[in-house]
Amino acid sequence: MATPDSEEIAALVTDVIDHGVRRVHVLAWRDLDDPEAGGSEVHADEFMRRWSAAGLEILHRTSAAVGLASTGRRNGYDVVRRGSRYSVFPRTVVSELTGRMGRSDALVEIWNGVPWFSPVWCRRPNITILHHVHGPMWEQILPGPLAGAGRALEAQVAPPFYRHAAVVTPSAATRDELLELGFRPGRVTAVDNGVDGFFTPGGERSPFPLVVAAGRMAPVKRFGLLLEAANEARRTVPELRVRLIGDGPLREELARWIGDHDAGGWVELPGHVERTALRDHYRSAWVVASASLAEGWGLTLTEAAACGTPAVATDIRGHRCSVIDGSTGVLAEPSRLGAALASVLTDDATRTRLADNALARAGGLTWDASALGVLRVFHRAVLDHRHRSTSASSSIRP
Repeated sequence: MATPDSEEIAALVTDVIDHGVRRVHVLAWRDLDDPEAGGSEVHADEFMRRWSAAGLEILHRTSAAVGLASTGRRNGYDVVRRGSRYSVFPRTVVSELTGRMGRSDALVEIWNGVPWFSPVWCRRPNITILHHVHGPMWEQILPGPLAGAGRALEAQVAPPFYRHAAVVTPSAATRDELLELGFRPGRVTAVDNGVDGFFTPGGERSPFPLVVAAGRMAPVKRFGLLLEAANEARRTVPELRVRLIGDGPLREELARWIGDHDAGGWVELPGHVERTALRDHYRSAWVVASASLAEGWGLTLTEAAACGTPAVATDIRGHRCSVIDGSTGVLAEPSRLGAALASVLTDDATRTRLADNALARAGGLTWDASALGVLRVFHRAVLDHRHRSTSASSSIRP
């Protein structure tokens, strides 16, 4: 069923094509089928499938992943996976400069920690999508000196090259952070993420206080901190249960924590689950939680909100846009996370109010609107590029 947003997407794509842009390359570190895919990959798929349906030809260029073919097709667009997690950057740039990936009329760069520096070498219309600044995450991703190099690359070396680039970020809080790094206010646009219409209220709440957290079990998510907070909250709420959904490199460490704390009776690790099961978990939870160190947008928190489940999460920039503190959930400093969990779980009236507000707000967050917001920035970049090209041609005429 067509919506006003989808109709505008169709109109803007038609205009983009009329201006000579039909084939678009989208560069990203990973794609949605990658075992390590997260919110950034969901976001990319959501806007690419809508742009493709409206008539653009999209090629999504990412790194290779174990178990995935080097080429494929998903939701109307092509995917090419070549190069390691690190070699994908130079290999892709060389491929773009030599035309090895075929004709491209425009480019979308998804900057995830390591930039592609597309404004330096791309002479076609282009925009950059930057979900969040990694900041303190670098110490968790890379050892010692390499972490410092990554932080310097992201915060000092790369930003000057993007001064004139059109940049999209999924939250106003991240936009503020980019401006602090020297990005130009008029070139950075915040476009809210959407919520899949699949996530809706239903079913029944757990009979005991259930806290659900979902995501990749990586250091940045700080699931260990969440378990410590839940353990603290159990002093007030002894019936509390925790369900950590997902998989990743820290799963064994979390399993050891459970054993060391004799927590097998109240902590579950169901692993990766399919969407229907994930929705069921959101619906049964009393609250959804996140102890993340950094996020561009807490996608799991808004998915749960669409199921009528409020959030208790760490007070970080990305969470401040996906959760309205005191209205759709509660944000707390790490040291206060346990107390915040206990407070929400023991106050039925507050929890109901938070749940109602979370559901109402999630209803206004759609992927059509998100894809349209990114497309508006892309459309302006196409028109600006055409204007500059026309002006340059006129200035050199005898």
